[in-house]
Amino acid sequence: MSAVTGADLREAADETTRVLLPHRDRDWSVPAGSLTWSCWTTAAHIAHDLLAYAGQVTGRPDDGYLPYDLRVSPDASPAQVLTVVRACGGLLAAAVDATPPAARAWHFGACDPAGFAAMGVAETLLHTHDITLGLGVPWQPPQRLSALVLRRLFPDAPPGAAPEVLLWMTGRGELPGRAKRTSWSWQAAVD
Repeated sequence: MSAVTGADLREAADETTRVLLPHRDRDWSVPAGSLTWSCWTTAAHIAHDLLAYAGQVTGRPDDGYLPYDLRVSPDASPAQVLTVVRACGGLLAAAVDATPPAARAWHFGACDPAGFAAMGVAETLLHTHDITLGLGVPWQPPQRLSALVLRRLFPDAPPGAAPEVLLWMTGRGELPGRAKRTSWSWQAAVD
């Protein structure tokens, strides 16, 4: 199994920018798919999680999240929020790539840098999907990145096309012969 890396995080952030930037002038105050958050708030949430994960990887706390938060200016345009997403994705990518694989930090248990990278890719892909639904833009997460996330965070995932399985595992899609999921969690802890 290949570990999720900084390059994968950069690819996910680049994909988010590629798919969403052409729609920067749309109304981002609409709900992001089935979420109660707006598309704008959901994009800011992606950045928040990427920065929080970067802090965990570099700070290596063993008992909780570091007591800081990202605040994106409420006046930021959708294009600016996407730049913040790419910046925070770059910070997490740099942190993951610079941290020894045996290092651990808290995320509901001890998590390795590759686990934080996988969570960062997952947050980026899944919430990009939510935003595209809200904006009415047809899009699915990329196959390779979806497969990486499934292998690392969802070891019990059923067989099938990785994007569809990832969306189903997180309650965002349907799989033939399987009930829609109404709750889920991923397995990031390694120890």
